[in-house]
Amino acid sequence: MADHAIFFSDFQESDRPVIGGKCASLGAMTLAGLPVPPGFAVTTHAFADSMSRDHVGPVLHKLLDDLDVSDLHALSEAAAHCRQMVLDAGPSAEAEATVRAGYRQLCEHTGVDNVAVAVRSSATAEDMPDASFAGQQDTYLWIRGADRVVNHVVRCWASLYTDRAVAYRHENGYPHADVAMSVAVQQMVLPKAAGVAFTLNPTNGDRSTIVIDSAFGLGESVVSGIVTPDNYMIDKVVFEITKRTVSTKELECCIEDDEMVQRPLDAERSTSPSLTDGEIKEIAKLARRAEKHFGRPQDVEWAVTVDDDGGHTVHLLQSRAETVWSNKPRQVSHGLHTGVEGVVDNLLRPVQVKH
Repeated sequence: MADHAIFFSDFQESDRPVIGGKCASLGAMTLAGLPVPPGFAVTTHAFADSMSRDHVGPVLHKLLDDLDVSDLHALSEAAAHCRQMVLDAGPSAEAEATVRAGYRQLCEHTGVDNVAVAVRSSATAEDMPDASFAGQQDTYLWIRGADRVVNHVVRCWASLYTDRAVAYRHENGYPHADVAMSVAVQQMVLPKAAGVAFTLNPTNGDRSTIVIDSAFGLGESVVSGIVTPDNYMIDKVVFEITKRTVSTKELECCIEDDEMVQRPLDAERSTSPSLTDGEIKEIAKLARRAEKHFGRPQDVEWAVTVDDDGGHTVHLLQSRAETVWSNKPRQVSHGLHTGVEGVVDNLLRPVQVKH
């Protein structure tokens, strides 16, 4: 499996070029001891080997290089043709065998037959400092069984050629031939609550604050904007909750009969907090650890599950570099009320260099 698949627990920094930003982040967090559900990356070698048959890759690139992306009809037709070419080509024999072997090993590791996994695209251009490709390709949730995992890996490959992905690469000057696709296959958890955590305030760039958005059930409701999530602000140094907004959450995303569905919440639960104070602080501390590990502000996806003994576990599902505020001058809170906060303000304030 060494050439076509790499387990997160075996990640080395030299693997990054062949597993993309998402998988590299999951591998790095796993090695750092952060609570990441196990999984593996299907490398770009598997994609390249599969597309090299019948010269599919060169045909794709020629079609896109000659495309006028301002012609939306032509863009839609060309992208659809590219996706169908990938689906028709399917995986090479070696790539398919590798995915099946990796999934079998993951089932053995978790002790679950046909373990449910998320199959997530990890393009090599994702999460670069100067552009964010996040959300340009597809993710599939709660996939069970080797046949379906193989099928959805190929569907992730095909999503490299969605209309928006093709147009985005063109607009940002990334040659189509230089972007390859890795795929993350990661055990899914069934959370009581999930969401995102930013290690700065996404509304003003304040790096002294961690901001958490949370809702009941799977994090898809938060990421896709289906619900208005609860919102919590936490001081990054002392981890006290400085602001909380409990929203009315009309539904939750959950799994029924191996399918993700939207389930309405009753009036009492819809207006209840989706997290306890202890869970909020634990998520904030883990997000801060991710930020320290990667050395820059992070956008972290997380989930909280209920343990058999009634306790809980926080899982980190993904962490990517925050790209909106990270390259701007640092912002910190003003009008602080305590001496400790004033010290924190000074520590976080950037040094001004006179010329």
